[in-house]
Amino acid sequence: MESQETTERIVLGIDPGTNLLGYGIVKVNGRKNELLSIGVLRLGKITDAGKKLHEIYRRIAGLIDGFSCTEVAIEAPFFGKNVQSMLKLGRAQGVAIAAAISKDLPVYEYVPRKIKQSICGNGNASKEQVLSMLQSEFKFETQPETLDASDGLAAALCHIYQFSPRAFGQTKGKGKSGWESFVKDNPDRIR
Repeated sequence: MESQETTERIVLGIDPGTNLLGYGIVKVNGRKNELLSIGVLRLGKITDAGKKLHEIYRRIAGLIDGFSCTEVAIEAPFFGKNVQSMLKLGRAQGVAIAAAISKDLPVYEYVPRKIKQSICGNGNASKEQVLSMLQSEFKFETQPETLDASDGLAAALCHIYQFSPRAFGQTKGKGKSGWESFVKDNPDRIR
């Protein structure tokens, strides 16, 4: 059995939404992360709720097939005061999860604070700070069309960091681990 460090993985990250659903797709090969795609599904023109959910399902399934994704990371809904918004968001998330499950893919859910902590080292980071770190990681200059897209990409990268023991310079056996080792092992990722 190959270790997860040498096995190629393709992670689809999703920031669920009913009008804009952000996504990022990252190919992981060992310690190398390659951005394959980043974007949004624009659903605002679809007025029928059932048709909107069907479109989310269809397009997430299409992304999974089109990029041969091996796993899905999705941002958990943020619990706000507007119950109706939460219900709509939960439906969008559920349909995206169902699309992944229908393809026999594992699905991992991360709360927004965990994603920000993984990307920026600060669970209270702004969306702009997350975008800046993603631009540094993947070396893309052009801004994504919305921050929903970068949020989807952040979910994918958070998942990669969670399931890549060496992502933060952690070592097996004796030796240093954590940020000190990460900085030593990844000078090109620190600015």
